[in-house]
Amino acid sequence: MTYDLIRLERNGRVAIATIDAPPLNIITLALYRELTALAKEIEADEGLTVFILRSANPEFFMAHFDVAAILDFPTDEEPRRDPRPNPFHEMCGRLRTMAKVTIAQIEGRAGGGGSEIAMNCDLRYGVRGRTIINQMEVPIGILPGGTGTQRLPRLVGRGRALEIIMSGDDLDAETAERWGYLDRIFAADEIGPYVDRLAARIASFPPEAVVGAKLAINAADGPIADGLIEEAYQFQRLLRNDSAKRAMTRFLEIGGQTREGELRVGELNGEVNR
Repeated sequence: MTYDLIRLERNGRVAIATIDAPPLNIITLALYRELTALAKEIEADEGLTVFILRSANPEFFMAHFDVAAILDFPTDEEPRRDPRPNPFHEMCGRLRTMAKVTIAQIEGRAGGGGSEIAMNCDLRYGVRGRTIINQMEVPIGILPGGTGTQRLPRLVGRGRALEIIMSGDDLDAETAERWGYLDRIFAADEIGPYVDRLAARIASFPPEAVVGAKLAINAADGPIADGLIEEAYQFQRLLRNDSAKRAMTRFLEIGGQTREGELRVGELNGEVNR
């Protein structure tokens, strides 16, 4: 697909999508359609291991869904409980479950639906003193309807999610990191290089191991007994891959299981697949 509001680039097994919908990266219907298509494209691309979502505007990662568009949503029929996910939920679900590591690089404000999209990414990084999270729905008479009432309590806990959603107030980067919404925060000139290095590092590992680990971690959303079954299955599955045998053999060759190697095992891991 050709995108007008998103710049998509690939670097090996890493894809980077930069939202560029001035002035505020409001999720208009046009941007929403492109985000939906993007999620499907990234999910289907077996040549990718990591997906980074960032913004061209350092002040705004992504703002909320277009309120003017929401006012035009049809309301002539009675509301009903539909067991199927709605399209926005489906798009967010792709980010959470696709066989790639998804990273939200949140340098500015993430509001409403933009925040909900970030919640569904595997990793979220922010900028100290600049990243702001805001769920602005309740003050305007609605609620976070793009997975926010379900994903946010799982990230920060019920009480903190209630405070964020019910207050409609800004959550600063430092508090967001402490509460678990952001995984790390950086100085403005550090976040891009860190995310790029992390993405390249993950992309250098056997893709089957990355996918298996994500599938097992996703299973932690359910009962632990089911999660352990999935973990054991993925472990057994990976043992049968030639890439795992090569990587383990290489690990031993370059110093794994020696005192010197284990003292620098993080660095060693980065050398295994070179």
